[in-house]
Amino acid sequence: MKPLLVAMLLFFVAPTAAFGGATLTMREVPLHGERVLAATSTQFDMVGLHWQGPGTVQFRTRSLAGRWSAWRRADPEGEDLPNAGTAEARAAVGWHVGNPYWTGSSDRIEYRLRGKVQRLRAYFVRSPEVRIPLRRVSLTGSPLLIDREAWGANEAIRRAPPSFATALQFALVHHTAGTNSYTASQSAAIVRGIEVYHVKGNGWNDIGYNFLVDKYGQVFEGRYGGIDKPVIGAHAEGFNTGSVGVAVLGTYTSTPPTAASRTALAHLLAWRLDIAHVDPKSTLTWVSGGNARFASGVPVFIRAVSGHRDTGFTTCPGAALYSQLDAIAQQAQSDGLPKLYAPFVRGALGGQVRFRARLSEPLPWTVTVADATGTAVATGTGTSQDVDWTWDAATAVPVSYSWTISAGDNVRPASGTIGGKPVSLAITSATALPRTITPNGDGQTDSSKISYTLTAPATVTATLRGPAGQDLSVLFSQARRAGKQSFSFTAAGIADGRYEIVLSASDGRTTVSSVVPVLVDRTVGGFTASPLAVSPNGDGVADTITFGFQLAQAASVKLEIAQAGKTLASVYSADLAPGAQTVPWGPTGLKDGKYAGVLTATNDVGTVTHTVLFRIDTVAPELRALSFRGLRFRVSEPATIRLTLNGRVVIRTVRAGAFSFRASSVRSVRVVAQDAAGNVSRTLKFP
Repeated sequence: MKPLLVAMLLFFVAPTAAFGGATLTMREVPLHGERVLAATSTQFDMVGLHWQGPGTVQFRTRSLAGRWSAWRRADPEGEDLPNAGTAEARAAVGWHVGNPYWTGSSDRIEYRLRGKVQRLRAYFVRSPEVRIPLRRVSLTGSPLLIDREAWGANEAIRRAPPSFATALQFALVHHTAGTNSYTASQSAAIVRGIEVYHVKGNGWNDIGYNFLVDKYGQVFEGRYGGIDKPVIGAHAEGFNTGSVGVAVLGTYTSTPPTAASRTALAHLLAWRLDIAHVDPKSTLTWVSGGNARFASGVPVFIRAVSGHRDTGFTTCPGAALYSQLDAIAQQAQSDGLPKLYAPFVRGALGGQVRFRARLSEPLPWTVTVADATGTAVATGTGTSQDVDWTWDAATAVPVSYSWTISAGDNVRPASGTIGGKPVSLAITSATALPRTITPNGDGQTDSSKISYTLTAPATVTATLRGPAGQDLSVLFSQARRAGKQSFSFTAAGIADGRYEIVLSASDGRTTVSSVVPVLVDRTVGGFTASPLAVSPNGDGVADTITFGFQLAQAASVKLEIAQAGKTLASVYSADLAPGAQTVPWGPTGLKDGKYAGVLTATNDVGTVTHTVLFRIDTVAPELRALSFRGLRFRVSEPATIRLTLNGRVVIRTVRAGAFSFRASSVRSVRVVAQDAAGNVSRTLKFP
């Protein structure tokens, strides 16, 4: 069959994000066999293809210098996929998902189709190289890592919080099946491109890999959730849960990986598997979650350091890299010795509880069982390579206990719990009240109360995340008890915009998180109403109310009157420039009662709403004399009293109820009450 050739020049414009952030544009490719040319073009750096039908797709691209690449398969490797049945997997059902390929700066693409291809989508990624110093971080014993913030991950596009496995059991090594011709400073741009393609192209929650390694030995943090946590990725369908997926940038079918990448990969696996107490040279039988090669429930024999091809129909990570996995695992095993492997606990309270583990060499070891207060209730010791100790828990109180297996300061200890089932850690009912704050010092919504509930004790970290998805600052990181918690967020020194407060709680075994959106908007300040009580009865006193506010920037403003959440009247609506504003209003047709003036201002930042309460009162206060001689009176509501005693005027504000004045003699009395709305009582006189 003669191949179908489709050519396409691109003509899209995509905004540039912070960090030179990657942007993606999708195009439906017409499949009518004609040559499609556009009038103008722009450049892209990476491309990935999706198609429907049993046929195959090839493509080639043209560099800005005018050189065409060789023809490449759109899917040189079997698809890296999320686990079947998840929301991530459903996003691309019915489509072949091609690999993201780094083309470098290019402006034209051609496609060649073989067999039946019903639809074709092209995803063009612009991920410019940005020469910034890459900040490297390190946890205890870890290799130097370029974290997500340093390589410019777009946290705003993540679709869901991370999911976690119970424990990490093995590692799967991949290659990205892209170009090997990239510079060290381009690696971060490639990772950003993969992220945006996986999320916006494939519809996944985040980048699929847990870590990425380039040919220069740089290690990049992958999927969000914590580099030392068993985060479930999207890299090996049916085998994502319980694994850590590490991808080496490039294609290693016939080209061997560089010494720098091999060493970095070995150091990374040594550290990450040590956290999980997994021997890199061990083997295990893992039950497949289901894919085209291994149906769900099928036990699969794999190595602790395996290649993607061991779990599915693919040649990933390429024959040249795959052939070196045993040597890499051997290097990972010997890196960072001594180590503790495979901790295991069998038994239950009320009987015998056996603790076992294996050390990389004979060492003194200790098993400690402690109660909820941390007090040791049982201890076992020994010196050997195999840890094996039994606790007689026949008389143990049936509560939850913690256990630790340790073997000196140079060995990462293992820990866990036994006994009463501990409460699963979770953050619930996370809210901000109010969700929109105006920290301008006017005393109105200057701060927000962030509330949440912890189901179990944990260390809570609150991180402020910016409008572009970048972490700006850690608000606090402190131990918190189970139960309701709260703190105040003032946004001091924070520019207007949409932010997120990320609450992360960790109990040492599990990390959970919750996101609270907050809008900082100083557009409106000083919203007031004067007077706060009006009596629209035409007597010229407090017949109208004047609303005042200050606009820091231009906005579309709407002022309404509401009662019990129901809008009753529209007072004012206009597009206003910055500055002081006043809006007078005369209430008509409204009954006496409490009301709210609701001011809404909308601009590019968002929509902010302010409320001020006022009262309509057309009823005069009732004033009654209890004793003219004793100058004792009673008034039905708070009021200002004007007393003329023996020709001398005394003015006083009183509460509702009885009140009195003092005087040595009473010859004449004239007293009247006026409430806050200007309503005047009848005048009482004596004699």
